[in-house]
Amino acid sequence: MSAFTTAELEYLKSQPLMRFATASPSGRPDVAPVVFEVDGSDITSAGFDVTHTVRYRNVQKNPRASVVVDDLASMNPWSPRGIKVIGSVAIEEAGGSPRFRITPEVIVSWGINDTTPGIPKMERREVR
Repeated sequence: MSAFTTAELEYLKSQPLMRFATASPSGRPDVAPVVFEVDGSDITSAGFDVTHTVRYRNVQKNPRASVVVDDLASMNPWSPRGIKVIGSVAIEEAGGSPRFRITPEVIVSWGINDTTPGIPKMERREVR
């Protein structure tokens, strides 16, 4: 069973990019737009030459991250929607290349489970 609701899974699968935020051991933040896939309850992300990225170095020493996938369902009326995931990150090999596996601990979503137009209610839940 997925940690995401059916509506959240459908939304995630419809989106091409997420923002992937990591921090160095000293707390210096980094965020990067990346492609991603949903794998059960986890989110995975690979890419070109990830071993040379700041996020790769950060995750090696600080395996915590937050990711955001969001967009606007409508500008008039203003209807933002999205999902933020806070969790642990592991680096794994996939087809000879490293990829990140983000395991959710907290999921915050807005404008997805409740699609009433206007400013959506934030829904927060701990999943692990």
